[in-house]
Amino acid sequence: MKYTQATLNKIEQVLEEASYIVRYERGTFQSGYCILEQKKVVVLNKFLQLEGRINTLLDIIPQLNVNPEELSPEARKTYEDILARAASANQESSNEQAG
Repeated sequence: MKYTQATLNKIEQVLEEASYIVRYERGTFQSGYCILEQKKVVVLNKFLQLEGRINTLLDIIPQLNVNPEELSPEARKTYEDILARAASANQESSNEQAG
């Protein structure tokens, strides 16, 4: 996945269509983000650079309660790509621990 503004926009579109609000604010986030699940709000540290914003969103989207049926075809494809990427990363992590 490329680290471009267009990529960030696609990822944000997935969250928007899943009824999440993405906000960039100052804060003391240990991980660079905060999820308010009940309100469907994702708050990212506004000082993150483009690559950091993309990586952070890629990390948290698999944790969110997203219904793929609610997404447009383009957003669903992006969402599925994110989940496949997360599954691949988890598989690599499991293989490293087993080896």
